[in-house]
Amino acid sequence: MISLVTNDEKLYDELLLIVKLFYDESSIQSLNLEIDHNCSINDDIITNSVKISGLFDNKHTRTDKLLEFMQKDKKYKYLKRFAKLTLYETLSLSLNKTLPWGALTGIRPAKLLSELQAEEGSLIKATNRLINEFYVSKDKANIAKQIILNQGGITKNDKLVDFYVHIPFCPTRCNYCSFISNGLDMCNHLLEPYLDALIYDIIKTKEMLSKNNYLVKTVYIGGGTPTVLSPEQLDRLLSAIGYKVSEFTVESGRPDTITKEKLDVMKKHGVSRICINPQTFSNRTLKNIVRNHTAEQVIDAYKLALPYNFDINMDLIAGLDGESLATFKKSLNTTIEMHPTNITVHTLSIKRASRLHEFGGEISSVEDTAKMVNYATKKLYENGYKPYYLYRQKNMVGNLENIGYFRDGKVNVFNIDSMEDIASIVACGAGAVSKRYYSSLDRIERFGELKNIKEYCSRIDEMIEKKTDLFS
Repeated sequence: MISLVTNDEKLYDELLLIVKLFYDESSIQSLNLEIDHNCSINDDIITNSVKISGLFDNKHTRTDKLLEFMQKDKKYKYLKRFAKLTLYETLSLSLNKTLPWGALTGIRPAKLLSELQAEEGSLIKATNRLINEFYVSKDKANIAKQIILNQGGITKNDKLVDFYVHIPFCPTRCNYCSFISNGLDMCNHLLEPYLDALIYDIIKTKEMLSKNNYLVKTVYIGGGTPTVLSPEQLDRLLSAIGYKVSEFTVESGRPDTITKEKLDVMKKHGVSRICINPQTFSNRTLKNIVRNHTAEQVIDAYKLALPYNFDINMDLIAGLDGESLATFKKSLNTTIEMHPTNITVHTLSIKRASRLHEFGGEISSVEDTAKMVNYATKKLYENGYKPYYLYRQKNMVGNLENIGYFRDGKVNVFNIDSMEDIASIVACGAGAVSKRYYSSLDRIERFGELKNIKEYCSRIDEMIEKKTDLFS
């Protein structure tokens, strides 16, 4: 068992995140390792000391100076940063091990790079700090730099909002899934009452936005799988939304839910972008992860959607079900041949709420998964795709990342806003999270609607009232 002691209890959880970069949960339970951390401040000098004993013994001390801008700008943020860096350095030296994202534990590396760029006045200097100060590998730091460049100038306007709608239903629940979604086989009877409550939520939310002079710039319907709705249900939902925007996304991730009738409905209502997500083109893996469709159905759904001229995103996951590098390469190459507008490469994340975590299962090795992600970056670059957003999750294989790629200048603004926390998002639906962004303070306030579908439906007025308070 790893024992972690610090003289500042507010730092405990942050330091534990660093430990988890080097050890998975099973290792943490079985190792005999004692970590003792001490932090002291003398005027503007911070001293962090770490002593490790048990499996190996080591001591390390680091001193940092609190600069004037650090004192003014969230001083404690920098106290946490220096403490985490000290522990990372100690473990890295002791284990003779470096990590692709170094000491970074946050989910938004590009956001940190933007902050460093603001401090330095130079993206090159900021990228060098990411490498030298946070121990991020040159390859990963350069990807983050390219993302900043590819996002271009970002408009920050507190009266411009993204509109998100959540459909928490799927045909089946994938074994790796931890999202707020429910298999239709278990809760089909809840779909119609949920849609009634959701449309009421949308109507009242639109009234609130109009009253407070907000303008909607993008619409994103996610899940779950929104295309589990029938054509008639989908038509009701899209009619209620009614916004005419240039970027209107509907996740249609499961190819077995895509029909001509649903594509007709989406086109009629101005949908501009859909997601058809194979995750893999291996039928064996699809069966093992409980996706009840075949690779051939993915191709058929893609061909069916082509005449509608939607921008199309396709997702792949590196690390699935013990897949080999060769299997992943075949999936990626097949996706590239289809030439979708966007390709998103995820790294498998084993979340607590997933069946994979609860019941176990085979996954690809850390080494093979890293090779998959690196191959994807190289191959996509060669075929004219560029990275435009990036995020990381807890419990990702190899502490890697998810990256969205684009071609022909077609980035998805909603994804950028959401991942970089640089815009307000007004959300409707069970488990949907609204975020209000205050640009002058660079601060986000959040409100999450109830996750339980029955509670969401029965307490919908309460949800609307709290959301109204957030944006008033």
